[in-house]
Amino acid sequence: MPQHTIKRTQTGVRIESTLLKVLKGLAEYTDLSLGDLLEGIVLHAFEGKAPFSPETREVIEQLKQVYGCELTASDSHRLHEGDD
Repeated sequence: MPQHTIKRTQTGVRIESTLLKVLKGLAEYTDLSLGDLLEGIVLHAFEGKAPFSPETREVIEQLKQVYGCELTASDSHRLHEGDD
């Protein structure tokens, strides 16, 4: 499979706290950087493909429990920030 030379841009993305903890835990579990994990998720989504195996989905569910992440896909675009 050919490799692509790319240019990455540093960005300051805001993300829900428990979701970020799950993503960081998953990045560590998969031995990827957070950026590489997010790129993979987005590239799969752009093609309508599931980014994770059933085994990895189980790990995600465990991480969600550990970090108290109760968000689901149905919560997407319906989140609002509370006062700190």
